[in-house]
Amino acid sequence: MNLFIKEDFISHAGLPLTWKVECDALTENDYEALAKIVSEKIEFRDVKGIPRGGIPFENALKQYSSHKDSDPLLICDDVYTTGTSMREVYEDGAIGIVVFARNKISDDWIKAIWQISI
Repeated sequence: MNLFIKEDFISHAGLPLTWKVECDALTENDYEALAKIVSEKIEFRDVKGIPRGGIPFENALKQYSSHKDSDPLLICDDVYTTGTSMREVYEDGAIGIVVFARNKISDDWIKAIWQISI
């Protein structure tokens, strides 16, 4: 399975797109490494993954939860296109992390591990 696919499809937000990041290609070990990257940059009390793509990331991140009430909730997903799915589950004070951002992130509470900059 390829991570990047040239294929027409409709995004979660209903946008027609001509290529996709197929995060089903990522392994459990890939998500474990990604979670380690996040744990070295962000402290969070608990994590909530966006169904379906964010759940493997959530599972990998859980081991790094601080359980401190003073730390924010971390909302995670695999791919950011418009931010619609992240905003649908946003809770006051939460922070967001995505593995890949297809576009510039318009929400200041969301960060990407990798973001397209062209």
